[in-house]
Amino acid sequence: MALFNFRSKSAAPSPAGGGTLEAFLKGYSIEVMPRTAEKIEDFRALLPEGTRVYIAHIEGTPIEDMVATAQRIGAQGFAVMPHFPARIIKDKATLTDWVARYKDVGVSQGLILAGGVAQPVGDFATSMQLLESGAFEGFTRLHVAGHPEGNKDIDPDGSDRMVMEAARWKTAFAERTDAQMAMATQFCFDAGPVIQWVDRLQAEGIALPVHIGVAGPAKLQTLIKFAIACGVGPSLKVLQKRALDVTKLLLPYEPTDFLTELAAHKATKPGFGIEQVHFFPLGGIKTNAEWVTANGGASGKPARAA
Repeated sequence: MALFNFRSKSAAPSPAGGGTLEAFLKGYSIEVMPRTAEKIEDFRALLPEGTRVYIAHIEGTPIEDMVATAQRIGAQGFAVMPHFPARIIKDKATLTDWVARYKDVGVSQGLILAGGVAQPVGDFATSMQLLESGAFEGFTRLHVAGHPEGNKDIDPDGSDRMVMEAARWKTAFAERTDAQMAMATQFCFDAGPVIQWVDRLQAEGIALPVHIGVAGPAKLQTLIKFAIACGVGPSLKVLQKRALDVTKLLLPYEPTDFLTELAAHKATKPGFGIEQVHFFPLGGIKTNAEWVTANGGASGKPARAA
């Protein structure tokens, strides 16, 4: 951001949800960590050209590992977006150093977020402080976090007052800069509340496009573990209900129903605020990518890879 400044369609089976789901998946993004990315020899064998690949920065991960992962994936032709978690960044000098290292390997995008650490290690506690720092001059795109089901770390009282206030601030920030921005969300499992939340954002003038977080195919037990750890809210009940169904307990979860419902809503209301799908490959990157391909998601390049 200059911040201030497969087979033929006739022969192939129709993907679940048909063309509506295929269109909704077009331009999807996916999240990796250095240790999971190491298991993939060549991302070009799995992902459409130009796919945006987020790189999660977990506390304790050396910046050298993050940058090396970004360099390797970027060299394979993908748009790399590393995380910048405010609460694990010591000071502006550290932030400036990280940005410079990423720029040196061709990175110009970042996901700016507070991070899941309870106590900041240094000067930064919020994504807004990072954005205000001026450190991202020269980046072409910045994404921020979204919380369709609220966030008890931000709003301990169970409301979403502070979350919504922050979203308004980020919209205003986007409007006063030339940053290309979007809101990438935590993963959810229930389409109804997501639709209500996105509609509410638009009604309140929060104009950031939404990249909806989706848990990729995985064992049910794995998803429940991650959902609890990540603070997933009411839609966790979808998994809990599934766990009570003996016929489904041992079957891998797939996000087909969730995404098909969102895709159908988007098809009937093109102005609906979800712009893209963002996958958390909790059951593995290869498994996730193969599911997306089977459902039509490999049919086209991202709408906006810049």
